[in-house]
Amino acid sequence: MEALDIDFEKGEGLVPAIVQDVDTGKVLMLGFMNQEALSKSQETGKVTFFSRTKDRLWTKGETSGNYLMVRDIQLDCDRDTLLVYASPVGPVCHKGDDTCFADTNRSRTYFIDRLRSIIKDRKNNPSDASYTASLFEKGINKVAQKVGEEAVEIVIEAKDDNKELFLGEAADLLFHYLVLLEAKGYELDEVMEVLMQRHRK
Repeated sequence: MEALDIDFEKGEGLVPAIVQDVDTGKVLMLGFMNQEALSKSQETGKVTFFSRTKDRLWTKGETSGNYLMVRDIQLDCDRDTLLVYASPVGPVCHKGDDTCFADTNRSRTYFIDRLRSIIKDRKNNPSDASYTASLFEKGINKVAQKVGEEAVEIVIEAKDDNKELFLGEAADLLFHYLVLLEAKGYELDEVMEVLMQRHRK
């Protein structure tokens, strides 16, 4: 991870660190970090705070095993607050809740935005090893054809009672649909806006 130019002086050596689930977008908890806690988080890959009550470094999950695995750390515009993207290993709250705000953290639809960015990158930075890039290279007709093929396959699976096969085909259809949107130069947000407008009527 790149070095962060953090202003620790404002908070007398501490800065708030907001932890967000990298896959769901849910805010998991808030803690405080000093330079040592930040360095340990970056070195070990496990979110580590400075505990104001214990007056020492505290790695989340050190007793429960419910670690927060660091995926990325961002600094805000005032350089005095951190946003930590993490993957939780088990419940985050000591009360057993998914988050320290008593929210459930089960939805995985936030991952679609990450997938969209990966698809966009494959289009703009093609690689011979990338299946997605190969679709873009073959052109819009091939991409559209793949969506049609996957749509037929999910219809066929819908008639049976095999959850694994059905979900696999559903994932294939969704992926190729997102590739088609990118190939057409449209954003999923534009589709969402159409749905929202229909909902308002």
